[in-house]
Amino acid sequence: MPTIRSARDEDIPAITAIYAHHVLHGTGTFETTPPTAEDMASRRADVLAKGLPYLVLEDAEQVQGFAYCNWFKPRPAYRFSAEDSIYMAPNIGGRGLGRLLLTELSTQAERVGIRKLIAVIGDSTNAGSIGVHRSLGFSQVGILQSCGWKFGRWLDVVLMEKAIGAGDSHSPE
Repeated sequence: MPTIRSARDEDIPAITAIYAHHVLHGTGTFETTPPTAEDMASRRADVLAKGLPYLVLEDAEQVQGFAYCNWFKPRPAYRFSAEDSIYMAPNIGGRGLGRLLLTELSTQAERVGIRKLIAVIGDSTNAGSIGVHRSLGFSQVGILQSCGWKFGRWLDVVLMEKAIGAGDSHSPE
């Protein structure tokens, strides 16, 4: 049975390996050089310092995925909007684990006051990420065409959004 929990320091090697796979073989991220474990630890620390969730999904006592959210933009008016990121281990797709992880991320983001989650999905043919977001109520709001270059081809970015909690029904303050 999979477990979702807050990421810990000892999860960094697994998180780094999962992300490196996506950098080297996927188009969901536009990074082209895998970050080091130190880089990933620093990124996690930044998210946590902002009071935002950074989660892992364990299955069979191994980290099989991670997800976090970070401010959509750094300016104060964006403080109720966050961009989600989710990455699963290779060959784990189709079991609904990404959906479980993104559901919990949404729940925890709402708990810390986020009203809007935004998905910035690399590659308009990224059916897995687009599908998991759509299945959880995200709506596509746009496509930035040919704004990334990776693996010798132009890549689009798909923008999706979902109101969470009270959304924009009333003032957050």
